[in-house]
Amino acid sequence: MSQDLSSTENPIATKAALGQAIPVTNLPVQRGKIHIKEQKGRFQRLRTGLNSLLILFFFLLPFIPYQGRQAILLDVERQEFHFFNLTLWPQDFTLLAWLFIIAAFALFFVTVFWGRVWCGYLCPQTSWSFAFVWIERQIEGNSNKRHALDKAPWSLEKVVKRGAKHLAWGLAGLITGCGFIAYFIPASELYSQIFTLSASFWVTAWVWFFALCTYLNAGWMREQMCLHCCPYARFQSAMFDANTLTVSYDAARGESRGPRKRKQATDLGDCVDCNLCVDVCPTGIDIRNGLQYECINCGACVDACDQTMDKFGYDKGLIRYASENELQKKEVKRFTSFKFVGYGIAVIIMLSVFALDLYRHQSIDLNVIRDRQSLYREVGDGRIENSYTLKIRNKTQEDHQYLISLNDTDNHGFAKETSQQVLIKAGEQLSYPVTVFEQKQADFVGAKLQKQTIAFTVTNLSNPKEKVSQASPFFSLSAF
Repeated sequence: MSQDLSSTENPIATKAALGQAIPVTNLPVQRGKIHIKEQKGRFQRLRTGLNSLLILFFFLLPFIPYQGRQAILLDVERQEFHFFNLTLWPQDFTLLAWLFIIAAFALFFVTVFWGRVWCGYLCPQTSWSFAFVWIERQIEGNSNKRHALDKAPWSLEKVVKRGAKHLAWGLAGLITGCGFIAYFIPASELYSQIFTLSASFWVTAWVWFFALCTYLNAGWMREQMCLHCCPYARFQSAMFDANTLTVSYDAARGESRGPRKRKQATDLGDCVDCNLCVDVCPTGIDIRNGLQYECINCGACVDACDQTMDKFGYDKGLIRYASENELQKKEVKRFTSFKFVGYGIAVIIMLSVFALDLYRHQSIDLNVIRDRQSLYREVGDGRIENSYTLKIRNKTQEDHQYLISLNDTDNHGFAKETSQQVLIKAGEQLSYPVTVFEQKQADFVGAKLQKQTIAFTVTNLSNPKEKVSQASPFFSLSAF
């Protein structure tokens, strides 16, 4: 029997038929534990591939060697942060700050175009959650078997399966904890120390801390992290506009929904109400209720719906990546929208500033400290002396010879009592005392304190273009 689309019993269908907005339900449809139904399809292949690459890179990056050491190593104890041939120190953290700012604006830029696609395809929480679901599926079976196991009374089979699952989760969490700490402690040492129980207390504590976090987040909390803990879920809609591509249900085509047999003539919409879009959703929502903040844009419901449309001989795309303007048959201005252009310009500006900061990055760090015990000293041979300590750090990964020079552009006759060259090993800081003197021309009665400016320059002899200077005051006596 045909259904009247204007019937008050089908408010969603009525609004769809009239071209009105579909009401949004902000609460997940499912209650209790969500057992995700396994789904295959092009978007799931893409997600699985990207998730696998992310996890693979996470574990393999610390094992990449470079010049006899780990290529990426954040050595907190020595305050050295190695990225291949670049070594950063705490004073270089502006570079890392720029990287975080660029990453944030790049995420905003992608969100304007693709919506919450980061969450569905590259977020570590999603990647590890799906990995833990895969482990669960291998041990306990598909979603129906897992639901049945939840309801089944405790038995030896249930204890064995649950025990094996949590043991596998714990091992995966432990390996993840090692993978994380391997960025701070050489990976070649860490894994052997952890699994032979020879690691120090603090190393062991940090590894198990991150292992426990992984076990809880990916094994137990899963979608709860996305729904309640992740701040991005709460403010990402502020970056959407009417041109943003999000996973959307075409209500005008799908309603009124209802079950039917294949190739059955009907006045219903294309949605057969199979509920697969809910069964495969990692957060348990019904995308047919409209855009919801819980949706992570993973495309699982798109693959499930396309599969169903194929079986019933309908066109694919009832659920698809589409913008609000596209669904309402309006003009789509995706590349000219204010937000898209604005965030794009912001990313370019941030990248330019970062490139400039990186270009100006010095491989030598110089800090000139005056002797605070006395402003100056008069010595017997008619000289006035000032004492300094030069803190020179070699920020490269090789030993270098450096030349210390004194800039006297005003020809005041300053001189220093030190040797010209010093050797500083890779990553070391040298405290180098320097005495600078000025020859007095005469003894002045009632002479006043005079402050002049001098500058020290440290030059890398193997590459004279690498040099750094710092000015410091010189105090003496003057007749005027």
